[in-house]
Amino acid sequence: MAKKVLVVDDEKLIVKGIRFSLEQDGMEVDCAYDGEEALECIQNKEYDIVLLDLMLPKMNGLEVCQQVREFSDVPIIMLTAKGEDMDKILGLEYGADDYITKPFNILEVKARIKAIMRRMQKPVQEEKTRVVEVGELKLDCESRRVFINGKEINLTAKEFDVLELLVFNPNKVYSRENLLNIVWGYEYPGDVRTVDVHIRRLREKIETNPSEPKYVHTKWGVGYYFQA
Repeated sequence: MAKKVLVVDDEKLIVKGIRFSLEQDGMEVDCAYDGEEALECIQNKEYDIVLLDLMLPKMNGLEVCQQVREFSDVPIIMLTAKGEDMDKILGLEYGADDYITKPFNILEVKARIKAIMRRMQKPVQEEKTRVVEVGELKLDCESRRVFINGKEINLTAKEFDVLELLVFNPNKVYSRENLLNIVWGYEYPGDVRTVDVHIRRLREKIETNPSEPKYVHTKWGVGYYFQA
């Protein structure tokens, strides 16, 4: 089945180029040119991934991302201006899974999309046995869903990937560099602050008291680990 991608940017030539390239790879591509249109598309259709520009008319990319995270965990790659580090961090804070700086090479865009999609696809036989319950936390790897006390918690794709890695390797301390390489991939050009942002957001969602975590702990000066 063809993967469905939504490309959101107010620069129509950029959208046209991305769409052409992704369709050459057999993907189905929808386009939106402002934030309101993008939000409406995501509300009405299911996508495998969203490419979302930060600077958009009517509603900017951060606002779109924040509202999407209220009802969907669709992977979002934020498109940001080159050198705007704060924009990248804010994008991650608002729920984006990854970011690409402009101007970008279309081969990089395609590689990022395929990397995220590979991580979303796990062998069915393996997934069926991968349900873990630790204390109040339940992790269902087949459906990629997380529950606390029976209540579903909405995680982004990357937040789930980080939690899954830590849960299945309890007490193993991962440095931020390790997590960046394993979860985001060795080709990922971002920095370790990306990991810190995702760990903080993850704690805010699964921990009763994020400042005194019950599940995801910090080994000061080394990294992060899971222990219940």
